[in-house]
Amino acid sequence: MEVQLPAPDSKFVKVRCKKCKNEQVIFGKAASEVKCLVCGTVLAAATGGKTHFKGRVLEVLE
Repeated sequence: MEVQLPAPDSKFVKVRCKKCKNEQVIFGKAASEVKCLVCGTVLAAATGGKTHFKGRVLEVLE
């Protein structure tokens, strides 16, 4: 008997900071504010569901 698990609906996203151009990978459903590791600018804000990205989304990683 083969059991199939449902595919996850959450993804990781590569985002570029508007200020310093640093590229960073962020979870698509972040539970807290995410800051750039280089300059400290807010890259993403938690909304209780999907993340609101404030930087430029470059790629969705699967």
